[in-house]
Amino acid sequence: MDVGEGSSRVQHAPSNTREDTIQVGHTLLIKVPSGDIRSIKLEKDSTVNLGKFGSFYGNELVGQPFGLTYEIIDKKLKVLPPRPMQEVEDTEATNELINDGQFVQPLTVDEIEALKKAGLHASEIIKKQIEQHANYSLKTEYSKEKYKKRKEMKYSKSFSVIEPTMHNVCEYWFNKDQNRLRDIRPDTLAQMMSLANIRPGGRYLAVDDASGVVVSAILDRLGGQGRLLTICDIESPPAYPVMVQMNFRKEAVAPVLSSLNWATADEEYTPIIASTEPPAGKFKSDGQRARLNKRKIASDALMQTREDLFAGEFEGLIIATEYDPYSIIDKLYPYLAGSASIVVHSPHVQVVANLQNQLRDLPGYLGPSVTEGWLRQYQVLPGRTHPMMNASGSGGFIFHVIKIYDDPTASSAMAHRHRKKAKQSSEAPSTGTNDTKEDSVTLATSESTPAPAQDVEMRTS
Repeated sequence: MDVGEGSSRVQHAPSNTREDTIQVGHTLLIKVPSGDIRSIKLEKDSTVNLGKFGSFYGNELVGQPFGLTYEIIDKKLKVLPPRPMQEVEDTEATNELINDGQFVQPLTVDEIEALKKAGLHASEIIKKQIEQHANYSLKTEYSKEKYKKRKEMKYSKSFSVIEPTMHNVCEYWFNKDQNRLRDIRPDTLAQMMSLANIRPGGRYLAVDDASGVVVSAILDRLGGQGRLLTICDIESPPAYPVMVQMNFRKEAVAPVLSSLNWATADEEYTPIIASTEPPAGKFKSDGQRARLNKRKIASDALMQTREDLFAGEFEGLIIATEYDPYSIIDKLYPYLAGSASIVVHSPHVQVVANLQNQLRDLPGYLGPSVTEGWLRQYQVLPGRTHPMMNASGSGGFIFHVIKIYDDPTASSAMAHRHRKKAKQSSEAPSTGTNDTKEDSVTLATSESTPAPAQDVEMRTS
């Protein structure tokens, strides 16, 4: 959410996987006036410190909706209304005669700090700076607006709570450290979800080494309905840092998400499961009973997850990993249903290009393609709409292919329908004139399966 001009709370449809309001224990994304985004854990009866922008009591946010802008006043929060967009009427003034020297602004740093300690509001401090600015009247209207915004970013004690949508969380992590996301940009992630046809109630496989951004996006689209099975290279369930900012409900994620490592994902491998029965045939204590019961629940869940994988019929496979994607696809291919989408993301074009060449001639894959997204951000304001000066270099490369069954005896559904219509037409009782019979014969001939080209040539000769 933008704190500047034109900011407003964007309404989103309620999600079944997240709370609609801020609760204790949530990890929040806070946007301060300088434009920086910080991640904080909201604890009960805690004090949140935002540095020079002030501090406030954490309980002030509990029960509030996401996306609002607050002003900090004596550690209390006041909701700020959205600022409307204002049309800037430019004049004939130019900036060529402005000399931003040392004595243009008479207010010194010490005087400004004294005003802040006296409890003067940020708007009043900015107003005093404007009044004493020697060349402010010479600026263009656009320059005046930029000057005000720079001062607000410096002195305003306000912040916004960003709504934890998948786009906002992915953008936060991409700007923070895009290497941890393997260069998955928000627009690239959206393309991956669309190509994989992620929908509520679907069954999907995922291999995610990108801090859990792919897993989080799939869970967000499933909405608590469906199945997601992830394959990882560690024994314990993987930790996905991106999921922390999403604040998913446990009851919406637990029945949907399960994980296996590559060893337990092999049908020929027999997991080593510790005994769940007491050695002496009798429980020595309640603690031992609880430990063994917990071990039994874990082992039963493991076997159930393996059976779920081996049953197959998954509708899609999404891969974002540093390992060779061809070996992963070859391993998980038998568990995919017909027409299942396979989507692979890599920050390197050579990886997906090699994968395309490897699968191009194999009969079980249809339409392998490689794409690269290009993103340009725009500032959209009245009279000031223009592309941003800086743009992202790359959001990585996406490979997409569809699984098909290699069955030479298979025929299309349309061919079956044509044969059925032709048979019904030929068996229909003949009534009416000879014209009707000729029409029936013509219809049956046109809708029947055409003869091979060789037979046609022989009959013609």
